Amino acid sequence: MPERTSYDAVIVGGGHNGLVAAAYLARAGRSVLVLERLDHTGGAAVSTRAFAGVDARLSRYSYLVSLLPPKIVRDLGLRFAVRKRTVSSYTPAVRDGRPTGLLVGGGEARTRTAFAELTGSDREFTAWQRFYGTTGRLAERVFPTLTEPLPTRAALRATIDDDATWHALFERPLGEVVEETFTDDLVRGVVLTDALIGTFATAHDPSLRQNRCFLYHVIGGGTGDWDVPIGGMGALTDALADAARRAGAEIVTDCEVTGIATDGRTAEVTCDQGTVGARRVLVNAAPRELARLLGEAPPPPAEGAQLKVNMLLTRLPRLRDTRVDPREAFSGTFHIAEGYGQLESAYQQAASGTLPASPPSEIYCHSLTDPSILGADLVRQGYQTLTLFGLHAPASLFTTDNAATRDRLLAATLAELDTHLAEPLADCLAHDADGRPCIEARSPLDLDRELGLPGGNIFHRDLAFPYADPADEALGDARSAPARWGVATTHPNVLLCGAGAVRGGGVSGIPGHNAAMAVLEEG
Repeated sequence: MPERTSYDAVIVGGGHNGLVAAAYLARAGRSVLVLERLDHTGGAAVSTRAFAGVDARLSRYSYLVSLLPPKIVRDLGLRFAVRKRTVSSYTPAVRDGRPTGLLVGGGEARTRTAFAELTGSDREFTAWQRFYGTTGRLAERVFPTLTEPLPTRAALRATIDDDATWHALFERPLGEVVEETFTDDLVRGVVLTDALIGTFATAHDPSLRQNRCFLYHVIGGGTGDWDVPIGGMGALTDALADAARRAGAEIVTDCEVTGIATDGRTAEVTCDQGTVGARRVLVNAAPRELARLLGEAPPPPAEGAQLKVNMLLTRLPRLRDTRVDPREAFSGTFHIAEGYGQLESAYQQAASGTLPASPPSEIYCHSLTDPSILGADLVRQGYQTLTLFGLHAPASLFTTDNAATRDRLLAATLAELDTHLAEPLADCLAHDADGRPCIEARSPLDLDRELGLPGGNIFHRDLAFPYADPADEALGDARSAPARWGVATTHPNVLLCGAGAVRGGGVSGIPGHNAAMAVLEEG
């Protein structure tokens, strides 16, 4: 039960963004209550023993860290760290009937050689260096703005100070610059994948949703690196919960919020344990859930488009491409059926209402970089985890029979992986205490049911470019602190602090930080 009847701030949802907001506000001396419907905090950023009787703590939903600013880690005194991956990616392929692939990582010379062996010249590697040099400079300039008040479009363009990059990423479909820059289909596909994580779009989508997804994937940390959370994702949210409690925030779990009432100055939050008053309410849930709690019309439907699979193996499978050690191939991002043409075909098939014949996906092995998530006996025996994220699997495909469709897509996805392995993946799967294979899959509808992600959308709604959009003026006074920080709703004292805020999405803590800054700015 909450200890008080009224608080300076009530935070709805104990995911990582809500915990960030709670910690900042409590450290500033505000009375803070966090209400979480599940029996634990963490939301989508949790570690779970997913398989009965097996000492393996998997990052069940979110699994890599890029967008979390070191500033938040420092400000909140978090005991949390990430580890870099020495290999960026490996993409298997078949050329002239021979198994081969592209390994990106292990130093510039090795990567250059890998490009040349795949494509027959240095051209693609030179283009790759030039392209990612440009996105690296973009990241250095844009990432620091994410924890500042929203810039205007003009101000962000001036900060980037590169008209060619601005036009390529903010004004033209990403496919245009990818096709102008690269000629090899596989290389083009590897570049495009960062635009499609959780985003159902083509390279030439006129809405530019693929551009926005790409932007957030290449600016993280000011470098675009995707790092492994030591101890799994739960290590981050456990550290955040500890920081919030140390600062004086109150966290109540097993407490579902059922309604929010506000007159713009004060608010009441009703949960299944009663009603509490608040000066401000910060909502760490999707805009759809906020509308439901306020009794308002929901926003346009959002839809996720991914299959998430967690596995535990007794050993890593051998590859058909014998030049590459599986420990290297799986330590980075292992791309499956993600050539440029394959991605387009998969999109068109899914858009027409059928499962992709060759489902695209990407895989990585957390335990190669961070074996601490496994018990000592499993480490000694050589067990490894695999995390698979499938693309172009929109929620609409699962509505008739979620379980059967999920099983068919899982089987097709693993069959696609098997085409690049020298042994079936099934032969490498561990078994739990009940003798069942250690593999679990989640469709978009599963994520909606379990986490409240609308349509399974991991970003809560389409990502927005990280600048102030005049179209958002309907959310209230554009001069107000919540609007300036990108966390405003139509109610002055109700703020979004989750992924649905401007500059939300991913494991970042940024909307939680920004909502807290808006509250503190208003006094």
